[in-house]
Amino acid sequence: MISEKSNTQNIYGIQSVLESLDSGIQLNKVFVQKDIRNAQIDVIINECKKRKIPVQFIPRESSSFPEFKNHQGVVAIVSPVEYFQLENLLPQIIEEGKIPFFILLDRITDVRNFGAIARSAFCAGVHGIIIPENGSAQVSDDAIKTSAGALLKIPVCRERNMKSTMELLNQSGVKTIACTEKANKDISFVSLVEPVCIVLGSEENGISNEVLRKCSVIARIPLDKGLASLNVSVAAGIAMYETVRQRMN
Repeated sequence: MISEKSNTQNIYGIQSVLESLDSGIQLNKVFVQKDIRNAQIDVIINECKKRKIPVQFIPRESSSFPEFKNHQGVVAIVSPVEYFQLENLLPQIIEEGKIPFFILLDRITDVRNFGAIARSAFCAGVHGIIIPENGSAQVSDDAIKTSAGALLKIPVCRERNMKSTMELLNQSGVKTIACTEKANKDISFVSLVEPVCIVLGSEENGISNEVLRKCSVIARIPLDKGLASLNVSVAAGIAMYETVRQRMN
């Protein structure tokens, strides 16, 4: 389902990046030098916006612009996997007669957490992992290693607008469940047998208010007194296997 590339590659130079976009190569991110703009770079930026590829403007001194490369102020990072679109993946799962089971990671930046969640998700039979285009760990070689290769086997949807993504899930009959310590209801009391998407927030700030407001249910993992929260990858594993437990009964 997902094709592996041997290593994450960098593409240097304006023409090379334009050719990679034209050929449909999946890119994780494009770096553009802050003080350089011309018509060709504008084309690159616009194409990246169309294809949901993050663009980051950085100074010339950045290590992303090695002196021994003719980068011309533009460097593209090739993705080790091909990203999916949720609007295409969701109907496919339903047509196959499966009960949709998704995980949405809201601004989780630690690659090790991302990889660990993906490993658990694959083992739990999750149909897809949803991540935002910006402000989130992407599928990289390090993430793939941490996931024990699971990120090469499970679809990852990289979405530009989390608000629209949540609306799509809700309108499609998928119950969106925010997993947060701020909730009053334990997740074991939430029905997870129907189509679900478990939403988990960043290591520092949890689920953003914009995403939280769109969740249909807010639930927590019960904790003993004196402990504020769990590591997000541990919380994800507990929530996913609560879903598995309920669906097996």
